Amino acid sequence: MRSGKSSPRPRTEPPETIPLSLGMVMRVAMWSGPRNISTAMMRAWESRADTMVCDEPLYARYLVATGADHPGRTEIIAAHEADLARVIAWLTGPVPAGVRVFYQKHMSHHLLPGDDLAWTGALANCFLIRDPREMIVSYAKVRRAPTPEELGLPQQAGLFARERERLGCVPPVIDAADVLKNPGGVLAALCARLGLPWEEGMLSWAPGRRATDGVWAPHWYGAVERSTGFEPWRERREPVPPGLEGVEEACRPLYEVMHEHRIVT
Repeated sequence: MRSGKSSPRPRTEPPETIPLSLGMVMRVAMWSGPRNISTAMMRAWESRADTMVCDEPLYARYLVATGADHPGRTEIIAAHEADLARVIAWLTGPVPAGVRVFYQKHMSHHLLPGDDLAWTGALANCFLIRDPREMIVSYAKVRRAPTPEELGLPQQAGLFARERERLGCVPPVIDAADVLKNPGGVLAALCARLGLPWEEGMLSWAPGRRATDGVWAPHWYGAVERSTGFEPWRERREPVPPGLEGVEEACRPLYEVMHEHRIVT
């Protein structure tokens, strides 16, 4: 329980490594929005010899709680745990022998209003962001027009602020554009922030589907299944589709707050 003393003011500059006491296992939770490089990032971490990964562990619970009609909904709910307490117990509980890092790929929009986020304090929470214009353009091509909440920016920014307050420093933030421009530099810097050794093997992986992929992979993972590494960055100039300008306006300041504190190399 917090004492009566006021909370320390968050530092502008991050420490050399994130100040967490997680025992022998570091649980790295990467919070992202949809239409980002989150699955490629999961591939990179799965390439580490010391790491196990999980793919969107809150997805089934999100579908049950919201009734959202996503591709493969029935199969996802049948194949993945939807009870939040059980999911949290697994995410924060024991891991197999030899595992030093438990990498968790999370979608920020899977956090729902009223959720108690105390359990996230057992994780090394990191934030993968992408320019909201690019997210909206990409999302609108495959799904209906998104709301800010469906893109996860309000939830992501809220958790970012919570972590900054809890840690007393800025938690790790990486931008997808920076990663694609310099994957080795950004990932090495992220590992350093987490107090983990850098592994060159994080930059490449074998193509194909993985047993660790969610059952929704056939609907979304075609490109990453063909990949063997991060794709080269390319500038995208497509405008936001008509009618979605307000969504970008709502998301832009949330993105900018986190973007200001991103890891740069």
